[in-house]
Amino acid sequence: MQPRRLLASRVFTASVVLMMSRAFPARAADEHGAFVVTAANDTIALERFERTGNKLAGALVFRLAGLRFDYALTLASDGTVRHMDNAVRTASADPSTAPTQAAVLDWQADSIIAEIQPAGVQRLKSRVGSLPYVNPSILMLELVVQRSLATTPPLDSVPLFAVSGGRTLMTSVKHIGTDSVIVSLGVAEFCMRVRAGGELVSGRVPSQGVVFRRVDTLPDRLLGMAAQDYSPPAGAPYRVETVHVPTRGGFELVGTLAWPKRAGRMPCVVTITGSGPEERDEALPMVRGYRPFRQIADTLARRGIAVLRLDDRGTGASAGKFSGSTSEDFANDIEDALRWLRGVKDIDSTRLALLGHSEGGIIAPIVAARGVKLSGIVLLAGTAWTGRRVMEYQNAWGAKQKYSGAALDSVTRVSMHAVDSLAAADAWLGFFAKHDPLSVARTLKSPPVLVLQGATDRQVSAGQAGELASAFKAAGNRDVTLRVLPATNHLFLPDTSGDPAGYGALKESAIPRSTLGIIADWLAVRLLPRAPKAQK
Repeated sequence: MQPRRLLASRVFTASVVLMMSRAFPARAADEHGAFVVTAANDTIALERFERTGNKLAGALVFRLAGLRFDYALTLASDGTVRHMDNAVRTASADPSTAPTQAAVLDWQADSIIAEIQPAGVQRLKSRVGSLPYVNPSILMLELVVQRSLATTPPLDSVPLFAVSGGRTLMTSVKHIGTDSVIVSLGVAEFCMRVRAGGELVSGRVPSQGVVFRRVDTLPDRLLGMAAQDYSPPAGAPYRVETVHVPTRGGFELVGTLAWPKRAGRMPCVVTITGSGPEERDEALPMVRGYRPFRQIADTLARRGIAVLRLDDRGTGASAGKFSGSTSEDFANDIEDALRWLRGVKDIDSTRLALLGHSEGGIIAPIVAARGVKLSGIVLLAGTAWTGRRVMEYQNAWGAKQKYSGAALDSVTRVSMHAVDSLAAADAWLGFFAKHDPLSVARTLKSPPVLVLQGATDRQVSAGQAGELASAFKAAGNRDVTLRVLPATNHLFLPDTSGDPAGYGALKESAIPRSTLGIIADWLAVRLLPRAPKAQK
């Protein structure tokens, strides 16, 4: 539930303790309610639920990913789950339409039988008593608290089965008096107020600036999102079309291809999003109006360069499975997009480039290292360090804002232990933690590279840009450009602090024209016979 492009953003952990069971806390036979989740005063998720006896049904809209999850659970008397139906749709789709993904799950001792559409039936290893979790469901965290209270003494850890990803993770549960509880999911702590029986009233995730509260209900109109508008600005000298890109995984990626209005075959840039489920514009709701890839596409298309931007797999309008996928899997998707572009009429297959932001800055060199012919790659806040070192920097920087001395060392040590545990359990994090971007860069004598970095970036430290540029040069690459932008954060927005906790309070949500000009000028030199002036 962290802000996107925080590279260490994905999973959770704890340990198992066996306790004597007792009856599940008594509850009203019928109840209903809802949760509102916000970050920097912007709503990032909404969840509505209804419980009748041992049946619980809910609808969760995750605005950051543009997805809606509809689920139905059958509960046992001890608070464990016996059966789950789950359906996933884009948040802008009518709930009555067929889901893009669906699953039926049955718990059998330490295994889960999952009938997944379109993948088929699978037996997934889990733990006895595991509970389902769909990020960022608050109700499913309430089930964790109630499951903890179903024993004497209360359980201090509860296994969670990540429905999207198929892995079982552990949570730790710490009860503070009768009205407070802390649930730890890896490095994230949910500090929550509870009523008798474990009913959540409100809570927050201090490290992420996320807060949530219980409300009586939510109207249907709030459990959806308007379809994102990807049309060009009025009077723009280019047109756009929605495209469907086939992949080796058997699913399609959906995106927008911007076409300059001019004759002849033209170059094309493919954008690559940062970590977490991202739609094609890389919108970030907590920074209202932030759509960096839309800005970049508009700028390049006005210079005569086509741009393809895509919803991530399993996100927005794209099919496929996001959770459990690694940077290498996303590199496959980008390589497939390049292959598809080479068959598109009026696209010059000899003038293709990649532009990646954050994790996208890791993926672009991976694609280039496969021998894919490219005319350039642009890396916006790409990492030079292994993911583990990046996460150590992020955690240490955040901890330094509150702690010092022995306390700082202790907090950092605990957080990195959690990271290592998570990396052992999660495919994406495991790959990211070990991947060494410098080893890839040192193999690339080509294509030309632009390394662009914000000086106040607190997610990817500014010094990594120089290390990355040096690694490309060490490979013999003679066309490497490095630019570090003063007072610029990880989002490439003006920011003297760069603290991710302050993103929601930023005064600017548009990438400065000067930064867009650096990108466009560099690409124009390498993709266009002559660099035409931007059209107004």
